[in-house]
Amino acid sequence: MPTIVADPVATGALRQDLTDAGFTVERIDALWGSEAAASLHRGSRVAALRALAARDTTPLSTLATLFVLGLPVSPDDATRALPSAGLDAVVAAGLVRVDGERVQPAVDLRPYAFVDDLGAGSWWIVSDLGELALGTALGEEHVLGIGGATTTLSGLQVPVPVRRVLDLGTGCGIQALHARRFADEVVATDISRRALDIARFNAQLNGIDGIEFRFGSLFEPVAGERFDRIVSNPPFVITPRREGVPSYEYRDGGMVGDALVETVLRGLAEHLEPAGTAQLLGNWEYHWGADGLDRVRGWFARTDLDAWVIERERQDPPGYAETWIRDGGTKPGTREFDQLVDAWLDDFASRRVTGVGFGYVVVRKPLSGGAAHLRRFERVPEMLGSNPAGLGATVARVLDASAWLGALDDTALAAAHLRVAGDVTEERFYWPGNDDPTVMTLVQGGGFGRRVDADTALAAFVGACDGELSAAAIIGAIAQLTGVDEQALTADLLPRARDLVLDGLLLPA
Repeated sequence: MPTIVADPVATGALRQDLTDAGFTVERIDALWGSEAAASLHRGSRVAALRALAARDTTPLSTLATLFVLGLPVSPDDATRALPSAGLDAVVAAGLVRVDGERVQPAVDLRPYAFVDDLGAGSWWIVSDLGELALGTALGEEHVLGIGGATTTLSGLQVPVPVRRVLDLGTGCGIQALHARRFADEVVATDISRRALDIARFNAQLNGIDGIEFRFGSLFEPVAGERFDRIVSNPPFVITPRREGVPSYEYRDGGMVGDALVETVLRGLAEHLEPAGTAQLLGNWEYHWGADGLDRVRGWFARTDLDAWVIERERQDPPGYAETWIRDGGTKPGTREFDQLVDAWLDDFASRRVTGVGFGYVVVRKPLSGGAAHLRRFERVPEMLGSNPAGLGATVARVLDASAWLGALDDTALAAAHLRVAGDVTEERFYWPGNDDPTVMTLVQGGGFGRRVDADTALAAFVGACDGELSAAAIIGAIAQLTGVDEQALTADLLPRARDLVLDGLLLPA
């Protein structure tokens, strides 16, 4: 693979060419249509190529053919598509190579659109060619582009301005670019020099400064430094340590089992400023007789960190192995695929692994001398929390709520004034002919879309939370109306009110 060279003059000229060609997500999808775009996501170029064959060649179609479909174009078409940068400069940058009468792509380069709390944005992102373009399994130095994990983590980043952010294991640099939107400066690290070259190129191509790129493993490049925020999609994929099993740099940290995730989580406390936060992806093993989330809980046992771990998916050993073997480009049904599955299952069996959980980890370091208020380890179905702008704002609200609740004992919470969040509705279900509801459910419209079953007392309490009366006054009124002992009702409702505040269904008024 050619070295990626970030020359400011060349990247500026290329940026102009991409802009002039209309090289955007919307324009490319329109170029070959929604059906072909969906087919591309499934790994087939046929529909897109048929659509292009019916159109005249334009700079946009040339760039899309070359960098999105990963197919060669003629030197004349490439030259017309790159009038500012020039074909020679793009070759020198390592993006393409000239092979006789054809210009071949050396990288994947495609537009990327997103929405966050600052609004809509778009960039162009370079990564290594994927399996579809290569026609073979990926190389071990492959630098991954944008996928589902990318958008998940970028949406998980807390959208609050800070001074310094660490992007641990930056890959193509996409998390560092997102972090820079809310930070004065970003340090991006990786153990892959090629990844750092590509990440540096992406920052320069999109005109984004303020990011420092450092080579090294995990926290080694930032020894002794602290940050206001740490984000990481670390190379957490569990990989057998056996000859013949590829160890892809973008996903394999070289440790046994889930030791890399444990190492990263244990290292956060040393590198976070007081009140600093971390948002990460990871996975953890379930061992025979041991719950995976309990193992993660143990990693935080001797720290003062607030920790919120959200498991979104759990796979059995064969399913996990097959997922990541396909991810590397090895085809099911081949001898190589079967041998790799065998190696994974041997590895899992040797450590009595019964499953692997995947999800998010949110951490906050308390202010100096403070204690942890949030220790939450939960399983949340994947269909929840599908906010298009991501869950970063939800994460920020939960962290703020946990700090607020941590400073209040039950007496203080009873004296607090609460209000219902604007996205909360109530569902009621009745048996035919009955005046009283059989089931009542509080429904959160945003965030994780939580659904909370409510009895009459809780529904009445939440319905009265408009910020005017204290929680104690509302409970007292409900007790008087229903003839229930006020002290018993308080003991029942206050813990549930805490949970609703933590989940964002109730807010401090």
